[in-house]
Amino acid sequence: MSGTFLLPVLAGCASVASVDAAPDAANPLCAEMMVVLPEAIDDAERRSTTSQATSAWGDPSKVVLRCGVEVPGPTTDPCVSVNDVDWVANEDEESGIWTLTTYGRTPATEVVLDPNVIPSSTVLATLSDAAQKIPASKKCVSVDKSVNL
Repeated sequence: MSGTFLLPVLAGCASVASVDAAPDAANPLCAEMMVVLPEAIDDAERRSTTSQATSAWGDPSKVVLRCGVEVPGPTTDPCVSVNDVDWVANEDEESGIWTLTTYGRTPATEVVLDPNVIPSSTVLATLSDAAQKIPASKKCVSVDKSVNL
């Protein structure tokens, strides 16, 4: 009889994404953001992760988020603004993977994605409400609207 109850539980299990916590993951503002993260981005469902103030969507992960990363200082990297949230964009030229970090918000939030797998515009638009839970104290001086993420 117990086997019939195990099957539905096991069928609903998704793998846990291994994500390292950021140095300031215990910041209370990260907790405020984490509780309002969306359950899905595009067709990627949110799943459990191994560390505090992290999240992942898709299995395998299409989007990985970490709150509490180092706050970016002045940079020549492109900055894009989506729904009043500024993001500094950095592309790994070898892999094509993008790391986008909130600018002007402490603690900073980092989002890693492959724009060939999931559109960055969809990801950033979906995450902007949650990212705004961490107040902005600065804005990018120059927002690059031509960046093709």
